[in-house]
Amino acid sequence: MSYDIKLVKLVSGDTVIGKFLPEENKIEEPAIIQTVPTQQGVQMMLLPFGYPFDSEMEGEISMDHVMFQYKTCPEELKTKYLEAATNLTLSSGGLNLGGGAAGGGSGSGLIMK
Repeated sequence: MSYDIKLVKLVSGDTVIGKFLPEENKIEEPAIIQTVPTQQGVQMMLLPFGYPFDSEMEGEISMDHVMFQYKTCPEELKTKYLEAATNLTLSSGGLNLGGGAAGGGSGSGLIMK
């Protein structure tokens, strides 16, 4: 099954990635993207939207709460999101964004370079 993965900015200012369901006008299984400054630059951290109270990517966000929808979403980010949401490793010929799960044993949080 192919998913339409959308990268959006909510009215709250949060940047979110998730599975877009056009028939219901919502994003399902959302993950929040946070930037973390490091000595080498900036890393992006992908966490369940309800973190720290939810350790799995569950729930939904209505598109009524979306302020901006990015025209494109980087393929590497889509791959990392799908790996975190499904707990599967996907084969890709793209760039290596780093690995390491962040915060918890569920593997639902990723730190990407």
